[in-house]
Amino acid sequence: MSWAEEEAYAREEFAPHPSDIIEGPIDFNDILVENPISTFAVRIAGESMIGIGIYPNDIAVVNRAREVTNGCIVMARVDDGFTIKRYRNGKDGIRLEAANLNYPDIQITENTDWEIWGVVTHSIRMLVA
Repeated sequence: MSWAEEEAYAREEFAPHPSDIIEGPIDFNDILVENPISTFAVRIAGESMIGIGIYPNDIAVVNRAREVTNGCIVMARVDDGFTIKRYRNGKDGIRLEAANLNYPDIQITENTDWEIWGVVTHSIRMLVA
């Protein structure tokens, strides 16, 4: 396939369908925020969740009103710090699970000083610094 044929193919293959084009102003609050009073955003600093596509400098949208369910991604305060991990509640108790083998899971015990601050509902990737 020649360069011109490849370019024509790419234009045809990846051209947006007219129904996929958003016209007019986009309000990301309408797209990302379910409950404005209980929603906030935080910038990701660590690499413990890169296995599920949450990277440093991404922005996590956190909803404090959302019910915490087994397997959801949460923002939690553990001792004197904050973390974003997958919430697991199983036969061994509650565990905050990392998505990077280089980071340990956090097992919650009766002596752990912790609190869930909310459920991460979206992650926004920053492509340009």
